[in-house]
Amino acid sequence: MASREFDVIIEPGRRKTFYWKDLWRFKGLFYYLAWRDILVRYKQTAIGVLWSVLRPLLTIVVFTLVFNKLGNFPSETGVPYAIMVCVGMLPWQFFSSAFSESANSLVANSNLLTKVYFPRLIVPASTVIVCLIDFLISFVILIGLYVFYSYVPDWRILLFPFFLLLATITAMGFGLFIAALNVKYRDFRYVIPFIVQFGLYISPVGFSSNVVYANEHIPQILKYLYALNPMVGVIDGFRWSMLGGSVSLHLPEFLSSIAVSVLFLFVGIWYFRKMERTFADVI
Repeated sequence: MASREFDVIIEPGRRKTFYWKDLWRFKGLFYYLAWRDILVRYKQTAIGVLWSVLRPLLTIVVFTLVFNKLGNFPSETGVPYAIMVCVGMLPWQFFSSAFSESANSLVANSNLLTKVYFPRLIVPASTVIVCLIDFLISFVILIGLYVFYSYVPDWRILLFPFFLLLATITAMGFGLFIAALNVKYRDFRYVIPFIVQFGLYISPVGFSSNVVYANEHIPQILKYLYALNPMVGVIDGFRWSMLGGSVSLHLPEFLSSIAVSVLFLFVGIWYFRKMERTFADVI
């Protein structure tokens, strides 16, 4: 009997369902990349993982001195200013790190992308998880401030995981979008630090959103634009859940920020998937 010849073609599934199944099949690679980044992050450093605490702590001290002592920015009613800044700084530090590292993750792992097939979404996702671990370690700063000022949050702290998820969604959405652009246009490695620095100035890290919304001299259109910053909703949500009844949410503006975060997550995934097939060739 004559033998038959077969052509074996190895390629990612064309249907979307295949891709999401592949994400689950390659979960071991996800764990490996995340664990690798955790091990090398503070390798050969003198104080190691303490950098996760020292960096935001120094920033909190500087912001407290500049905004509160020199700029006379008010705190939320009944909340020590250092705690208010800390609750704003921790999610911002997480977002800025997760966004920057996920945006650069494909270029940093270019050798891996050109050798074997796997869902490329795993690479930026693993960097976000590493930054999330850093965030949880640095959370000890807030606990220390709670103890120092004898401050006790109320029941709303139980909703903290929701706002942490919102911060993760925000970082993931923007990170995926810029990561796909960064493969083709390496100019974005210079744009990313600018985005992070500019975002810090227009996000309520060192001040409360009430300073913006209650200021009659700020045009209403600028207040709307301010509310469209997704990190405004994230930071305001953190403060609402972790600073007790002294903080209130501006619900329309808060929902606008959430909508932008969710929208960018879908846009980021869509654009990433659209460009994914070209990564190995372009990178």
